[in-house]
Amino acid sequence: MNEVKKIFLLSVLLCFSFSSFSQSVQTIRGQITDKDAKSPIIGATVTVVGSDPLIGAATDPNGYFTLKNVPIGRQELKISAIGYEEMIVPNILVLSGKEAQVNLQLVESITELSEVVVTANDGGIDDLNNDLAVVSARSFDMEQTARFAGARNDPARMATNFAGVSGANDARNDIIIRGNSPNGVLWRLEGIDIPSPNHFSSFGSTGGPVSMLNYNSLAKSDFMTAAFPSEYGNALAGVFDLRMKNGNNGKREFLGQIGFNGFEFGAEGPFSSKSKASYSVNYRYSTLGVFKALGINFGTGSAVPQYQDLNFKINLPTKNAGTFTVFGLGGDSNIELLGSEVDVASEKEDDLYGDENIDIYNKTKTGVFGVSHTYFFTPNTSYKLSVAATHQKESVEIDSVSVEDRSQIIHNTSINNRQNKYSAHLMFSHKFNAKDNLLVGSIVDIYDIKFVDSTLTETGWIPIKQGEGFSTLVRSYVTWQHKFSQNIVLNTGLHHQYFDLSGSQALEPRLGLRINLNSKQSLNAGYGLHHQVQPLPTYYTLSELADGSFVSSNKDMDFTQSHHFVLGYNYQLFPDFRIKAEAYYQKLQNAPVESFPSSFSMLNAGDNFGTPDKGFLVNEGKGTNYGLELTLEKVFSKQYYFLATTSLFNSKYEGSDGIERNTAFNGNYVVNVLGGKEWNLGSKNKVLAVDLKLTSAGGRYYTPIDLEKSIETGQEERLEELAYSERYSDYFRTDLKITYRVNKKKTTQEFAIDIQNVTNRKNEYRHTFNARSNSIVTQYQMGLFPIPQFRILF
Repeated sequence: MNEVKKIFLLSVLLCFSFSSFSQSVQTIRGQITDKDAKSPIIGATVTVVGSDPLIGAATDPNGYFTLKNVPIGRQELKISAIGYEEMIVPNILVLSGKEAQVNLQLVESITELSEVVVTANDGGIDDLNNDLAVVSARSFDMEQTARFAGARNDPARMATNFAGVSGANDARNDIIIRGNSPNGVLWRLEGIDIPSPNHFSSFGSTGGPVSMLNYNSLAKSDFMTAAFPSEYGNALAGVFDLRMKNGNNGKREFLGQIGFNGFEFGAEGPFSSKSKASYSVNYRYSTLGVFKALGINFGTGSAVPQYQDLNFKINLPTKNAGTFTVFGLGGDSNIELLGSEVDVASEKEDDLYGDENIDIYNKTKTGVFGVSHTYFFTPNTSYKLSVAATHQKESVEIDSVSVEDRSQIIHNTSINNRQNKYSAHLMFSHKFNAKDNLLVGSIVDIYDIKFVDSTLTETGWIPIKQGEGFSTLVRSYVTWQHKFSQNIVLNTGLHHQYFDLSGSQALEPRLGLRINLNSKQSLNAGYGLHHQVQPLPTYYTLSELADGSFVSSNKDMDFTQSHHFVLGYNYQLFPDFRIKAEAYYQKLQNAPVESFPSSFSMLNAGDNFGTPDKGFLVNEGKGTNYGLELTLEKVFSKQYYFLATTSLFNSKYEGSDGIERNTAFNGNYVVNVLGGKEWNLGSKNKVLAVDLKLTSAGGRYYTPIDLEKSIETGQEERLEELAYSERYSDYFRTDLKITYRVNKKKTTQEFAIDIQNVTNRKNEYRHTFNARSNSIVTQYQMGLFPIPQFRILF
């Protein structure tokens, strides 16, 4: 408990003294647009429910509105417009230190005006940015990402609370969706597919220890777990469709924050009072050195991770030429995990990333820079063009430490991978009427790569992966949405992709159907055929021939293929409470496996750092995922919320030996129970919030270590014929978060402490072979881990 005492001491140092002066009102501003056409709605009425005198405004010719003198605290908005379904948006958090920005989309009523029966749309969890996703999808926002205990302000960790998603990994934020490899997740930012937005992320992975995504910069975004619409491709598991918020176009505002993710400063505001152009920028620098000074171990031993990141968005609407946006995200990180400095006499094996017998020097860089242009030819016809360049670089040097003489260090592994990608995404949208909408588009990605991976053997340095050059992935899609009535919506689409490196191409049908049985119940169904390119480094794996030469033996690998079938039921018991169930079946085919009988399959890639080194792979593997998911959710209202999700699933695969086995991601079950409550202390100027989360998940399967052979060779050897036959113990964790927020005269100050793994449970992380002790060692995940955070808005 000494660590907790140190954290509370730090808390006292971080807290500012709170003055008794407060500002009781603030401004809400935003834009109202047509959900299908995305064009601004003129003359929509926006009012603050329950305000007296009534606070309201009408949208201008560009759909913008401003509500002034809104009392601080939680507010509810009512939005209405002639010919559109009315919307009620509850629980908008109004703070004294920052104007609230709310951008909303209204659905045009299908019924003739004289026959309209107004029903409230609560603007809640199923109110997606992309209304073409009718199954296995939900939205999330900045406040939700920050609210959940244990999420570390990370969208990926936050998403592990949703049905069908498993984390159960304290070391990284990789997410397992319905038993799929995390490599099957697509990250999209502002319409552009991006590399893994995480610090210390390796090639071929979609996760990492620390997220580069700054929740203070995110707008409402979508998360999808199956049968996603046709505009998304080259993914098998799920999609994060992220949107960055526009800066405040009416007032300059600033943010300061200190927490687990770093020291942070943010600024946003208008370029001038004569236009709606705005900017938003946030910079962050790692603070884990502070945690290390307090004696808190987060799995890196004596090493201190160093990283920094920057993100920005510039929004430039014009009078006649449409809207231009410029956006970017960049991060730099490095760490030295030195096993040579480990005190082996202590026999302490608690580092998640390091190994006492090797020294690791790791450096990574990731960058995204893009420009987009949106133009409305008519209110119902528009186009959007996004162009971007992304950069990903990974440098890893590994030295072995002699198990007999620990002063002897030999350099034996060198990895230097670099990938630049140049992307263009062109999209046309046309709304024929209230019932029919058409979306067509094309995406071109040009990859410029250079991979160098080699290792030292008794005969000298041997290349593992090596290659450079260009390759192109071209995708096209079309989606037609038809609303038979307000209660029946059908989405049909096609997606095509072609990858010139292997000459692979695929045509993918997509289907989504939503049927509202009555005002409270609905059925949803979806089907999608999906394909994905293999992690690019695997195409450049070198295999040695009989004459001693090396050849890239995987260049002909085809896409992995997946059929998604989903059926869902939703019961909106009350406006703020729902019950949701989904059943799914996924059939995977054409997964790369070895050309001779073995247990290897690319369906298990992503269960460790890096990409597999197997050569001569053929697309003959297959797998199945199926399961049932249940969600009980009360959205935040009346100052509390709760979410309970249960996922029962099975994930199997077959290698080239034809034996069905558990995948590395088959945990069989995940249960999440979380909730939170807010209290006003005396007034709405001071708020105390408590959030709690409990997670229980089945242990994942692993391949047992062949101890006898490992001792003989001096390195870890696995019993591949028993691949994924044994299982780690079940995972259990309890997280508690306490937040105190004060609205002062011109600032909002917020202090939070997120105590992760409150019970200090020892969850198994992995089993490894220790060549020094010739034994199998169990490494455990993080124990009790308190994370303080202070934020100020002004």
